[in-house]
Amino acid sequence: MARHSNNDHDSKRLRTRFTGRLFAGLLGLLSSAANAAWELNLQEPVTATARRVYELHSLLLWVIAVIFVGVFAVVAYSLVFHRKSKGHKPATFHDNTAVELAWTIVPTLILIAIAFPATSALVDMRDTSQPDVTVKVTGYQWKWGYEYLTGDAAGIKYMSVLSTPRDQIENKAPKGEHYLLEVDHPLVVPVGKKVRILTTANDVIHNWSVPAFAVKTDAVPGFLRDTWFRAEKEGTYRGQCSELCGKDHGFMPVVVEVVSEEKYAAWVADQKQQMAAVAEDPNKAWTLEEQVALGEKVYTANCAACHQANGEGLPPAFPALNGSKIATGPQQAHLELVINGKPGTAMAAFGGQLSDTDIAAVVAYERNAWTNKLGEVIQPADVKALRGK
Repeated sequence: MARHSNNDHDSKRLRTRFTGRLFAGLLGLLSSAANAAWELNLQEPVTATARRVYELHSLLLWVIAVIFVGVFAVVAYSLVFHRKSKGHKPATFHDNTAVELAWTIVPTLILIAIAFPATSALVDMRDTSQPDVTVKVTGYQWKWGYEYLTGDAAGIKYMSVLSTPRDQIENKAPKGEHYLLEVDHPLVVPVGKKVRILTTANDVIHNWSVPAFAVKTDAVPGFLRDTWFRAEKEGTYRGQCSELCGKDHGFMPVVVEVVSEEKYAAWVADQKQQMAAVAEDPNKAWTLEEQVALGEKVYTANCAACHQANGEGLPPAFPALNGSKIATGPQQAHLELVINGKPGTAMAAFGGQLSDTDIAAVVAYERNAWTNKLGEVIQPADVKALRGK
C-alpha cells in the first residue's frame, strides 16, 4: 500500500511539474508573439494592378469563407442531430438527381464568376506596351544588375547588392529595421510613369518580386521575360528573390525607390556625372596600393559571401583563396577563372559583371591579401587582352 501511495504521489508531482512547464512555455510564446508585428493580408498596393489583385484576393477570401462555413455547418448539424444515439435511421436512397445537379452547377457558376475578373487582371498585367521607362534586370548569384534601356536614364547601369552589415548577419550586432531588405544601389523610377521590366539571369533561375506592385516574374538564363508597373505613390518598396537560387537566396533583396520627376531628373544627372568621373582610363598605370584598396571593395561586394572575408572559404563548395593554388599560381589562370567562371561549380563568370579595372583589382587583391603576399600588379590592359582571346 505504501508503494502504491508513493507512486501516486510521484505521478501527481510529475503531472504538476509538466503542467507548470507547459503553462510557462505557453506564456513565453505569447509574450514573444506580443512583441511581434501582428500584420495580416497583402502589402498595401501602390499600383492599379496591385489594387485589383488585392480586391480579388479579398473577394475570394469571403467566397471561400462562406463556402467553408456553409459546408462545415451542414457537417456539424448532421453529426449532432443525425447520430445513432438519437435514434436516427440511415436513409435508403442511393442518388438524388436534383442534389447532384446542384453540387455541379453551383460550383461551376462560382468559377465562371471568378474567372472573368481574374482573366481581365491577368491580361492587364501582361500588357507591357508603350512604356515610359524600360529597365533590364539581370539576376546573379546573389545580386541584381540594372540597366536603363530607354528614357532619360538610358545607358545607366549598376549592380544592386545587399548592404546589411555582416555583423548583423552573423549575430554580432542588433538587427536593423530593414534587415536583409536593404541594398547599396536601389532601382530608381519616377512616380506615375509606366516602367517596363525585362528580366533575365546570368547563372540560375531567379525571381524579381515586389509585392506592393503585384510584380513577380522569373529571371531565366538565356531568355527575356517582361512585366510592368506604374507606381502611384512615392516611397521605398521592398521585395526579394522568390526563386530558390542557391546558398545566398535569402540575401538577394529587391529595393525600388519611387521618386518625383524632379528628383528622378536630378538622380539621372548625378548618375551620368558619376559614370563620367569614374570612366576608365585605359592608359592609367595602377599601383599595388591603389589596386588592393579597390580590389578589397570589389571582393567584399562580390566574393566574400562565398570565399569569406578572411579568404578561408566554406570547403568543399567554396574553396579557400588564402594560400590556394589559384591565388598563388599562374596569374593568367587566375584571371581566366574570374572572367569565365568554372562550369559545374558555384564559381560564376564575372566577365559580364565587372569591368576590366575591377577584375584586375580584385585578382590583385586576392593575390596580395592574407598570406598571399605576391607583390603583383595587374593592369586593366591585361584583362582586356584576355577577353579578346
